[in-house]
Amino acid sequence: MRWLITLLLLLAAAAGSAQESQNIRTAVFAGGCFWCMEPPYDKLDGVLETSSGYSGGHVKNPSYEQVSAGGTGHAEVVQVTYDADKVSYSQLLEVFWRNVDPLDGGGQFCDRGDQYRSAIFYGNAEEKKLAEASRKRVAVQLGKKIATEISPASIFYPAERNHQDYYQRNPVRYNFYRYRCGRDQRLEEVWGE
Repeated sequence: MRWLITLLLLLAAAAGSAQESQNIRTAVFAGGCFWCMEPPYDKLDGVLETSSGYSGGHVKNPSYEQVSAGGTGHAEVVQVTYDADKVSYSQLLEVFWRNVDPLDGGGQFCDRGDQYRSAIFYGNAEEKKLAEASRKRVAVQLGKKIATEISPASIFYPAERNHQDYYQRNPVRYNFYRYRCGRDQRLEEVWGE
């Protein structure tokens, strides 16, 4: 009889997990160096995982060397896997805007070129609507034309392993890069403290 109770408890737990995971979604954002876009999302309650990668281009399975050299059409991106019951797409957009320079159409911070552009890659009509509305709010708030593109999602290619969680595995190098690139200084100029 004990085994039956254990089995029923396991089945109930599995059913509960399946119900909880029904609202797991992904979002893709480009904000310059993908190393710098992981930390703000990793800190957000409801975000389950971030993954650095490439999206928006025309070359299949691009490498870091190909993308960073330009010409593939890809941007360095972060794919955010999140529980939509805990964090909304609109909240993800707010985090995105505060971590990019939306006025810069030539790259982000010290990283120059189309591969470092800021972009929101929407997955459906609702995400597109929310992204466009948020871009309009940012334009009004900053009083300037916004360079950030809003494009349909395309294939996400995960970056090589050494680029995943770089800020955690290489904190000294990451912080030096971030400082040298002037990212935080420019974000403060654009958004204030």
